[in-house]
Amino acid sequence: MKKIIIFYASYGGGHLSAARSIKECIDNNYDSFDSELIDCVKYINKALDIVTTTAYSEMAKKVPNAWGHIYKQSEKGPLAKISSASNKIMAIKLNKLLQEKQPDLIICTHPFASQMCSYLKKKEKLNVKIATILTDFAIHNQWIVGHEYIDYFFVSHLGMKEALIKEGISNDKIYATGIPLSNKFLLKYDKSEILKSFGLSPNKKTVLFFGGGEFGLGKSQTFNIFKSFVLNNNNIQIVAISGKNGKMKEDFENFVEENHKENSVKILSYTDKVAQLMSISDLVVTKPGGLTTTESLASGLPIVVINPIPGQEEENAEFLEQNEVAIWIKKGDNVEEILNKLFSDPDKMQKMKIRARLMAKRNSTKDICDILLN
Repeated sequence: MKKIIIFYASYGGGHLSAARSIKECIDNNYDSFDSELIDCVKYINKALDIVTTTAYSEMAKKVPNAWGHIYKQSEKGPLAKISSASNKIMAIKLNKLLQEKQPDLIICTHPFASQMCSYLKKKEKLNVKIATILTDFAIHNQWIVGHEYIDYFFVSHLGMKEALIKEGISNDKIYATGIPLSNKFLLKYDKSEILKSFGLSPNKKTVLFFGGGEFGLGKSQTFNIFKSFVLNNNNIQIVAISGKNGKMKEDFENFVEENHKENSVKILSYTDKVAQLMSISDLVVTKPGGLTTTESLASGLPIVVINPIPGQEEENAEFLEQNEVAIWIKKGDNVEEILNKLFSDPDKMQKMKIRARLMAKRNSTKDICDILLN
């Protein structure tokens, strides 16, 4: 039995989700491989993990522009050097784990893990293949530190492959497979049953609204956009997911009740049926994280982008707009006007759906595993 370690880190949910999708695919399809998920930062120091993940969360939530500045500064210059130096120090402890586990392959879905493993390989502490999976739609230099010692790079689209080649990475190391996607988004669902189970009409357009994000432009912006959708007169119904944000859920429910829209708006605090809901939707409203974007494209959904975190999510939003699969609502935009134009132009909506399906890489997870394990 060959051993695979899949490293992630808990800065946002996309890195873990990508890691889980890879593990799920390996466990279900490759009997001669044993895989294990490990949070690389938590393993090194639990206190450090709590401090750094909390700092990321609080900055992205309360001072997103400051986070965006740090994100850009960490590409090059003093901050980038500090980050790389820290990862070299942390690699010493990670090496202890790797010597115990003796993996045959290492897969990294976070740049910290990739940097630490490449450093250990450079110092000849490791002699194993390393794969790095980038989980956004634009590159950041932290992903490619130590690239000489990484054997595989998996990216979301050809433009990223071309960008990595310009950074001096060999073409034969880079695969534009797409970001790993859960198998749930490849299944066929009975749409009439799903509509019925959520109390939705088959005769209205369905909007899936992710309103639980605490980051980006903030809660007031999210609530104002939600109001514009609820009051829109274009024969739509809304499934709004508030996530862990209890206050947002309460505000949503109060507004829906005040405007007597209970029949056309369903509000959920949490659901494990995102794939099913996307299968019945005509449009998704969301922050442009790498994971949700990948799921939306795989489901053939046009995207209305709200509240991107400055940095990686703004870059994702720009990519989606440029490829005409998304409309980005920015602070100060006339939301009602944007929505009326969108819903009154079925041809545009259909073209966005077609482009989303053309861009989607639905077999990304299996393609990555086949390249690595066959």
